[in-house]
Amino acid sequence: MTETERRAREWLGRLAGEWTYEFEGDAEPGGATVKDRGSERARSLGGLWMLCEAKGEPTEGGSAATDSVLTLGFDSARQRFVGTFVGSMSDYLWIYEGELDAAGRVLTLATEGPSFTGDGSMGQYRDTIELDAHGARVMTSSFRRSDDTYQTFMRMRYQRAAGR
Repeated sequence: MTETERRAREWLGRLAGEWTYEFEGDAEPGGATVKDRGSERARSLGGLWMLCEAKGEPTEGGSAATDSVLTLGFDSARQRFVGTFVGSMSDYLWIYEGELDAAGRVLTLATEGPSFTGDGSMGQYRDTIELDAHGARVMTSSFRRSDDTYQTFMRMRYQRAAGR
């Protein structure tokens, strides 16, 4: 196992456990902010993959509970992180590829998916997952605008579940 593979697997292993999260995001760019919270169980699959299964709670505003599954692993041949995301809020399978920063704290994942424009076109997205020294994590999602800059539209803050 190379040093890069060892670092990648170590980083992935830090995701394991029971989490609670708070979600804040835009229903659409410039639209109303949506807030949610829920729980997640992240477990290892053979030390190679992480399976992160989340359950969002219904919100006071009337949105339904959501379920989602994030898979993350490290592809030794490509020397890149890879993964997928599916959720009950969409029928699209998101496919990720990315890398860990030099400090070993932030994983940046690129993906393509349905554009916010609603015109049937596809857009480029970037998700970052940052682990802090205290064991918490933040996931931020952004989309690429026409000027090639990224605009953040969603942030999730995770904390280890109490007593777990």
